[in-house]
Amino acid sequence: MGDYKNLVELFETSIERHSGSQLFGTVKNGNWEWLTYKAVGEMVDNARGGLAALGVNDGDNVAVISNNRVEWAVGCYATYGLQAGYIPMYEAQKASEWKFKLVDSGSKVCLCATKAIYDKVKPMIGEIETLEHVLCFEDAGEDSWSKLLENGAANPTPSSQPDGSKTAGFIYTSGTTGKPKGVILSHTNIASNVNALQKIFVLNGDDRSLSFLPWAHSFGQTVELHGMLSMGASIAVNDEIPNLIPNLGTVKPSVLYAVPRIFNKIYDGVNKNMSEKSGMIQGLFKAGIAAAAKKNAGESLGFFENIQLNLADRLIFSKIREKFGGRLRYAVSGSAALNKDVAKFIDALGIEVYEGYGLTETSPIATANFPDNRKIGSVGKPVDGVRVVIADNGEIVIYGPNIMQGYHNRDAETKACMQDDGGFKSGDMGRIDDEGFVYITGRIKEQYKLENGKYVVPSPLEEELKLSPFIGQVMIYGSNKPFNVALVVPDAPALKKWAEGKNIDIEQADNAEIQSLIDEQLKEFGQNFKGYEKPRKFVVTMDEFSTDNEMLTPTLKLKRRNVLKVHQESLDALYT
Repeated sequence: MGDYKNLVELFETSIERHSGSQLFGTVKNGNWEWLTYKAVGEMVDNARGGLAALGVNDGDNVAVISNNRVEWAVGCYATYGLQAGYIPMYEAQKASEWKFKLVDSGSKVCLCATKAIYDKVKPMIGEIETLEHVLCFEDAGEDSWSKLLENGAANPTPSSQPDGSKTAGFIYTSGTTGKPKGVILSHTNIASNVNALQKIFVLNGDDRSLSFLPWAHSFGQTVELHGMLSMGASIAVNDEIPNLIPNLGTVKPSVLYAVPRIFNKIYDGVNKNMSEKSGMIQGLFKAGIAAAAKKNAGESLGFFENIQLNLADRLIFSKIREKFGGRLRYAVSGSAALNKDVAKFIDALGIEVYEGYGLTETSPIATANFPDNRKIGSVGKPVDGVRVVIADNGEIVIYGPNIMQGYHNRDAETKACMQDDGGFKSGDMGRIDDEGFVYITGRIKEQYKLENGKYVVPSPLEEELKLSPFIGQVMIYGSNKPFNVALVVPDAPALKKWAEGKNIDIEQADNAEIQSLIDEQLKEFGQNFKGYEKPRKFVVTMDEFSTDNEMLTPTLKLKRRNVLKVHQESLDALYT
């Protein structure tokens, strides 16, 4: 392990130390094929030479529009070696969003995952002043990735070690409230996070992850790509989300980096599966979960509880773990708050869950739970070098070497979130207990006041309601209103199965039986809400929130303003 000063040093040190070990695995013709650290290092050398031949120099920016793949990572480290910045974007975004970011970042080169993306971006060369080259990871003649590597092999270009203050790239925020902001992250910002990570999660060449969180997001990029590589571990790149569970069984990861919706699906899927088993198995499952939760909380078990736990683990839990490959040591959750009951449930299955907290602006880790320092329900303690304080208004303020350099071309917005003493105002509300564990209580911007003066933070309530197997998506609404209401999108597969044999048209949102079902679910899964938090009325819609209709960000956060543009009239009608 090393105290890395920049990401070039991190990459080259790992290539040298672990040259013969497996680094990246990809599926080809149904089989997993692996590249060694040495092979990836040679690809980076060639890509660096190819980019240099295109005129990429110190201070330039190279953009990439791609899901996770080997070429994404190779382009990243090749760019760093030229002291240029890497600007990632999502394949699922619109061409207008790519263009905005290409213009805003002043990118000189754009790497494209597919020919379809290449064909949309190539014409922008004449429209964007700084854009000179558009390349494709697939075959595109002279603009192909293979041609870049070929040119690079003929134009060997040594890497240079950037100063820690040098920009490693921009990561654009999701833009829930307006135009995306390019978060400027330096080599020190990201490297400091990796250094801190190495001190709390010690991995080695036997460890492996299955990568499906986008590297275009800071969580996936810093924690998984840079973090795993820095410790000599291997990364299997998931091909398609529907293949995630089968791939887990094949790849057998020891580490799973995921977001709460993945853990929620595991929770929901296991419970649905158990509901179809015999009464005896269901009883053993519930008793086993209860005993495991009690044991994990540090309580001693009675004679029969130990028997129930051992039986449940051997007959049920071990089979569930086997679906995840049977080697899972760490399940790391980030990006949003993980429901406490879900965390306890996954933990009870014998898969330890570690929740952390951070933002793109903090590179991203600010706090984390880790082995021997864990409290379910909290987001852990500040990582090495980071300090967290709670402001008078309840806002979390973060200090440390991981704090961004600012928002690109957005000085006013940078000033608004940065204190004079270097503290970053997170926009999140929280508290710190007497042992130093941090708890998130909501987003300041999402918080609103009801007519009775009570404050409501909707996102934690929405996460609770989404634990219902019949509620796929939900938004709680009530700003300056007498009470809360909800907009509910039912879970389509669950609704379809429920409706079998009942002669119910599940496309009719106003169907009385569907309305009754959703009413029951809101009451059951909102039973722990305070009285004023509970939605008294609701609207059902069959139109999912998605990135395509711009109701979700690329990281699947709710764009409340956009949802209201479509549904506010029907929500307001609930008050008449």
